[in-house]
Amino acid sequence: MEYIYAALLLDAAGKEINEKSLEEVVKAAGLSPDEAMAKSVAKSLNGVNIKDVIKNAQTVSVAAAPAGGAPQASEKKKEEKAEEKVSEEEAAGGLASLFG
Repeated sequence: MEYIYAALLLDAAGKEINEKSLEEVVKAAGLSPDEAMAKSVAKSLNGVNIKDVIKNAQTVSVAAAPAGGAPQASEKKKEEKAEEKVSEEEAAGGLASLFG
């Protein structure tokens, strides 16, 4: 994960993301760099515009959020009203048995 953070830092600073720069950032953070991991991350991010990826990820997650399984506010109100009616009926039935 630290290599992803290093890549994000390098991108934010406008620096090239390569094995050497990733290793330097990881080393500056007080960790021991792993050459294989730095090489893998650098190769994976070659030609990738990180700012565009982040922008598209935010757009997708915001657009997908309302369509998810979470009920809308109006649906929640309907469910609460239905629960209130059941609760009132149960309470009335319980009181009737006291005076029965």
